[in-house]
Amino acid sequence: MTSEFHPIKVVSFPVAVEKRSNGEMIVRSEEPLGEYARSLTDRLAYWAETTPDTVFVAQRDKQGEWQTYTYAQALTKVQQLASWLLTQNVSAERPIAFLCGNNVEHLLLALAGYYIGVPHSPVSPAYSLIATDYTKLKHVLDTLTPGLVVVDKLAPYENGIAAACAADVPVAVIEGDIEAQKISNPTLAFTDFWDTAVDVAIEDRNQAVTGDTVAKILFTSGTTGMPKGVINTQQMLCANAVMIRETMAFLKDEAPVMVDWLPWNHTFGGNHNVSIALYNGGSFYLDDGKPTDKLFHKTLNNLAEVAPTVYFNVPKGFELLVKKLQQDDELAAKFFSRLRFMFFAAAGMAQHIWDDIDALSIKHTGHKIPILTGLGCTETAPSITFASIEESASGVIGTPAPGITLKLVPNAGKLEARVKAVNVMPGYWRHPELSEKAFDEEGFYCLGDAFAFIDENAPNRGFRFDGRVSEDFKLDSGTWVSAGTLRSKFISALAPLAQDVVLCGENRECITALVFPDMVHCEALVAGGAELTPEELVAHQAVRTAFAEKMAAFAAQGTGGSTVVQRIILQHVPPSLDRHEATDKGSLNQRNVQSNRADQVEELYQEPFSERVICVP
Repeated sequence: MTSEFHPIKVVSFPVAVEKRSNGEMIVRSEEPLGEYARSLTDRLAYWAETTPDTVFVAQRDKQGEWQTYTYAQALTKVQQLASWLLTQNVSAERPIAFLCGNNVEHLLLALAGYYIGVPHSPVSPAYSLIATDYTKLKHVLDTLTPGLVVVDKLAPYENGIAAACAADVPVAVIEGDIEAQKISNPTLAFTDFWDTAVDVAIEDRNQAVTGDTVAKILFTSGTTGMPKGVINTQQMLCANAVMIRETMAFLKDEAPVMVDWLPWNHTFGGNHNVSIALYNGGSFYLDDGKPTDKLFHKTLNNLAEVAPTVYFNVPKGFELLVKKLQQDDELAAKFFSRLRFMFFAAAGMAQHIWDDIDALSIKHTGHKIPILTGLGCTETAPSITFASIEESASGVIGTPAPGITLKLVPNAGKLEARVKAVNVMPGYWRHPELSEKAFDEEGFYCLGDAFAFIDENAPNRGFRFDGRVSEDFKLDSGTWVSAGTLRSKFISALAPLAQDVVLCGENRECITALVFPDMVHCEALVAGGAELTPEELVAHQAVRTAFAEKMAAFAAQGTGGSTVVQRIILQHVPPSLDRHEATDKGSLNQRNVQSNRADQVEELYQEPFSERVICVP
């Protein structure tokens, strides 16, 4: 019951269901989408006039102090930077490419582009800093043809720029030395143009901006192939912000305070979260930490100083946070002191983590703090569905947001979901053939996801995620395996020992898996585990036994061959970005992992089984 929850206004709208004679269903929100702004910078101007002294964005400076920009200061800086952009070779066809991650300079220059109709593309920093063959970076830059490249520091990016960027494209450097060692591109420092005088010509350019103006090109993570450039228009971003605002209705009454690390090259961080702050007059504190053992202390330091009112993260981030909050009552009291709402995306959250969050919030506030779930994608900027507080659970995605129409198409025993709304992309940047394939004959964007009613007789309860249609496969018996659903359940069953799994078994007699362990949790199973190499660790009997026990428990709950994973091999080599096994956000390309590790897939089916294979007891 919602009486257990901290009182908050989150609205789940009823749906209308139309059943067609061919088995298809049209499901739409009965709530029409409200009015939305022409562009996001109109909202910046609105708050600069209405609440000029409210902090819009803040980041740590070199001394560790918060450097802030109020809404009034941010608007002035955006207008200055827009004036400078008028002098550069940037345009609707020559966008700005940000190779660096989140920072204030990135945000304000991107907004300056919005102001005068110049799009930008936040490119995954991993393509420049982690990859070594720069294949994805070259693909992205060749597709974009940028007129300006932006980096935070020059030296770390030079190899990538040399390999992937045309030599005549200027490189703007946010801080540090601008003297290039490995590239011939012209370079310039942000300090050279940061205080450009405002040119009145920017106002004519601003008035020419419409809802159809391209705001950004956001590349998909490449889970199923090379990244595709998703066109995000101003209408998409603003309409999505209103969908969120009407669902999370409390945002209308209380400007959010956010402490956020989520990368802007993904739609969750760059569209969903930034728009929540900007559209609702909120304050966005840039978290320079990440949910990794090496960087999470920075997140904790930030949360110790700034108590958020809403908090967004990926499940791994919540897992690390829970551990620290359980150990530190002072930090937990600060974190929950004004927290109203939480939301996660990018993966399912293990139930024990969710339960621990509930227990902590009850301890420190007397109530559960609502954790909302939903579904979105890059092509919808990103929101499609939201669950109610009552129904929210891992795997539950809810009902269509206002303005969203779903089309559910029977496909191999599932309901394949397609979507039509004003926040759906017009297409992929400079790829008309991919754009055409992305839509069906009625103009619905084909998500590739399957939805299932929680209760078909009570459609207002919403949907649960039923896997990716393209990931499903058949065993040699002809039995379909719902790969996405099974994979999620298997990861939960192996928690906290597994980070991810790749299911195998297409046209085979049973399901097997390549499992990527959580090495930190596995080390805890072995005396002196931290001293072992990854290969030694996954071969240790204590680790193998722990996995075998969890596999047995999972198999005992199975209802047949399509719901049981019979054998696994633990991977000591992490997934490779260069070999296209993993995306920059950690998602696995299931096909590429199997292709690159085909010898291990064969090993899972060769009797007698090798010592590496762990079988269900």
